[in-house]
Amino acid sequence: MLMRNLGSRHHRWSGYDAAQICENGHVINWFAESSPQKNQDYCTACGTLTLKTCSHCQQTIRGYLHTRGVVRHVPSVAPSFCHKCGTAYPWTEKGIKAAKDLIAEAEKLSPEEKEALSKSLDDIVCDTPSTQAAVIRFKKFLPKTGKEIAEHLRSIVVDVASEAAKKLLWPST
Repeated sequence: MLMRNLGSRHHRWSGYDAAQICENGHVINWFAESSPQKNQDYCTACGTLTLKTCSHCQQTIRGYLHTRGVVRHVPSVAPSFCHKCGTAYPWTEKGIKAAKDLIAEAEKLSPEEKEALSKSLDDIVCDTPSTQAAVIRFKKFLPKTGKEIAEHLRSIVVDVASEAAKKLLWPST
């Protein structure tokens, strides 16, 4: 992770900066208010529009937490949900949809298994009382999807899963 020392000469306030993130979840700028010169209208990785606010409630997406005299790690991944209204950000929604689309393509799964695996995604993305059961189902059905789909599903789920689910799914990573 990157470390950034933002002493009092760089900012005069404590609190969250705004983040700028594209619709696909690529972080453009964790310092969108304090370093606006680094902002972009469109993402250079995928070409989609960038956002600084939740499209549901218009609350600013939380960026770096400034605290005078404290050096913090810059976050490594975009948040999944709005801290104000709880709505999934567009990149989270797109990841869940892409994973569900892949599950639908898994010819080796029965319709019931596809449905159970798809429903498990909602509890893998959030840390809920059902997360552990969802992880068990995911691990059970993932090998049945076939090697190619399993690899792509894992890649998507790594990006959208809650930290608790990631630790349960891949304890060694």
